[in-house]
Amino acid sequence: MTLIFIVGATATGKSSLALEIAERIQGEIINADSMQLYRGMDIGTAKVPMKERRGIPHHLIDILNVSEDSSVASYQSQAREIIDRLSSVGKNVVVVGGTGLYVKSILDELEFPETDPKIRSAIAAEAERIGGDAMHERLAKLDPAAAAAIPKENVRRVVRALEVIELTGKPFTANLPMAGHSRYPKARQFGLVMDRENLRERIDARVELMWKAGFVDEVRSLIPQGIKNGKTAQAALGYSHILAFLDGKISESEAKEETKRATRQYARRQETWFSRDERISWLKPREDRTLAEQVLSSTIG
Repeated sequence: MTLIFIVGATATGKSSLALEIAERIQGEIINADSMQLYRGMDIGTAKVPMKERRGIPHHLIDILNVSEDSSVASYQSQAREIIDRLSSVGKNVVVVGGTGLYVKSILDELEFPETDPKIRSAIAAEAERIGGDAMHERLAKLDPAAAAAIPKENVRRVVRALEVIELTGKPFTANLPMAGHSRYPKARQFGLVMDRENLRERIDARVELMWKAGFVDEVRSLIPQGIKNGKTAQAALGYSHILAFLDGKISESEAKEETKRATRQYARRQETWFSRDERISWLKPREDRTLAEQVLSSTIG
C-alpha cells in the first residue's frame, strides 16, 4: 500500500493535488481538516463538493453534527482504522489536510494525561473572564509550538493545552513524540508552500468567493442545528466572525475582513507547525514536472 500525506497551510491547493494523486494511484482520500468533519460546514471549510470528487471515496468528512465537539483521540482511532482496513485490501491512501495535530495523531503516538475537572473548569472560567486572546497569549509564552498549532479562536483547545501544561509541568508539545517513531514508517509527507504575498492574495480571494457563494446563509442555517452549542464548530475560522455579525456585535464587512485576517494568521501558524517536521518533503513548482509528478516519482518511482 502507498500512503501519502499532503499537508501545508490553508489555500495552498492541497485538495486539488490530493485529488490528482488519488486518481492516478487509484487511491482513496482521508480528510485531516478538523472542521471538515462537520456536516453543513461546506463553504467556509472549502470542502470539495461531491460532484468534483471524481468518484474518489472521501473519508472522515461530514461525520459530526455542529453541536458536537471533536477530539484528537477519536479522530486518531477512526483514521487509523480506515487506513488499516484499506491497506488490508491493497488500497492506496492519500491523507490531506492542514490540521497539524490530526496529521501527527495518525503517524505518531500521542499520550496525554486524563483531564482534571477542577483544573479544567478553573482555566475555562478564567478564559470566560479575560477572553480567548489573552489565554492564547499565555499559551504562546508557555509553549510557542502549541500556540502555533491551535487557533486562538478555538478556546476549548487552548484551555486543554493549558490544562496539560499544568498537569504535567511540561509544555503541551513535550507530550508529543519526536519524529522517527511513526505508526506508518513507509508513509510519505509532502508539503505545499507559497510565498507570503501570493498566499495572502489567495486567502483574500477565497474569502471573497466564500461570501459570494453564500457563506453567511450557510452559517445562519447552522444556528437551528446547534452550532452555538458546539464549542469546536462555532470557533471555526469565518464561522465565529459571521456568528458575531448575526448577533449584531460587528458589521458584515468587519466579519469578512476579520475572517481574512484570522485566516492569514492561521496560515502562518500552520507553516510554523509543519516546518518543525523534518519528514515533510516540500514541493515547489517546476517547469519540467508538475507537483503530482514530483510526488509520484519520489513515492512509487
